[in-house]
Amino acid sequence: MSLLVTGSLGIDYVSTPAGNADHVIGGSAIYFSWAAAAFSKVRLVAVVGEDFPKEFEVAFNNPNIDISGLERRKGSKTFRWKGTYDPTMNEATTLEVDLNVLIEKGPTVPAQFTDSKVVFLAATHPNLQLDLLSQVKSPKLSIADTRDLWIKQFHAESLAAFKHFDGIVLNDLEARLLTNKVNLVAALKDLQALVKPTGPKIVLLKKGEHGCIAAIGHDILSLPAFPTYNVIDPTGAGDSFAGGLLGYLASKDTYDFPTLKNAIAAGTIMASFTIEDFSLNRIAKVTKAEVDQRLADYKKMLTL
Repeated sequence: MSLLVTGSLGIDYVSTPAGNADHVIGGSAIYFSWAAAAFSKVRLVAVVGEDFPKEFEVAFNNPNIDISGLERRKGSKTFRWKGTYDPTMNEATTLEVDLNVLIEKGPTVPAQFTDSKVVFLAATHPNLQLDLLSQVKSPKLSIADTRDLWIKQFHAESLAAFKHFDGIVLNDLEARLLTNKVNLVAALKDLQALVKPTGPKIVLLKKGEHGCIAAIGHDILSLPAFPTYNVIDPTGAGDSFAGGLLGYLASKDTYDFPTLKNAIAAGTIMASFTIEDFSLNRIAKVTKAEVDQRLADYKKMLTL
């Protein structure tokens, strides 16, 4: 199935206990795309300003990433984020953020992308997500990410948007904000009631180093994170997880429970590559052999 992602591209300044990375490419769309490209072709839809560095264009040097939907907007400035991570690398603190082009009109889905069957809507204003989804003719599967910012400041709009999606990806804090439940297993059912009632009702709860719990229909599963020795930078891990997961699903042309389990495994190991270096330094160098080996190691770890 054809896979489309729409999300941010930006310039990051990141500080972690392992070091610093200044003026590097970031954003949900680029991490998602590289992770998805390990399993399928991906169509990228995003907008940057005219100040987007030329040297960053090497980040799209992957035959499985189609950037026909990338708009360089004249007169606009690219999204920028500066943040730091705590010693556990579980929490990021935003030091500076310039939304710039992200608070302008959203990007346009190119005509050749409108037949996409799998759509991932990275975290942004819920009304913008709906606008982008409306530009795709008849998607077979639509999954959206969210953030606590949108849940808090645009709660009604978020709930209204969820009804148009087949599934949502969120973390444990966001799940509790939406459901007022501490027990995440109990929260899953409430969250499934928020998405499209006629869809597969996929809910994925990211728990960082503690893995993921998910629901599809009446089935629930829980999988751990991949044990990673060298954690350098968690930025983009969640988007890499979503990219690996939906890239795998798109390659299989189905999203039943057994396939979803394997897709979560794929997303988990792609996230484990991302955190091993700053920006795209690791994930952009991952080979098919490394992906296959880490997937095999992960499945071996789960076998009793």
